[in-house]
Amino acid sequence: MYAESLQLLWPFLVFVLMLLVIGIYCLFATLNLIRALIGVEILIKAVTLLLIVVGYITDHVALTQALVITLIVIEAVVMAVSVGVVLGIHTHKNSLDIRNIRNMKG
Repeated sequence: MYAESLQLLWPFLVFVLMLLVIGIYCLFATLNLIRALIGVEILIKAVTLLLIVVGYITDHVALTQALVITLIVIEAVVMAVSVGVVLGIHTHKNSLDIRNIRNMKG
């Protein structure tokens, strides 16, 4: 069972790695705050998928479910707060460009 599980791991690891690269690129290559939030969301989804696959491989499904549910709750809170901050910046500066908000003080 363990060798079959490891054979199943490689396609998922490639997909998780692709998601991580896409998320990091989306996070660092853009100057738009909404696109940066989408990059963070993609990174969190990659970590969630990695947790699920590793939990399946190691036969710790209950622990994995608890960790994934906790991660989803934390993700929802982080996204709600960050969207609120982005909306506050947009109402104050009328722009979501990072270059326009770097000189904000206070």
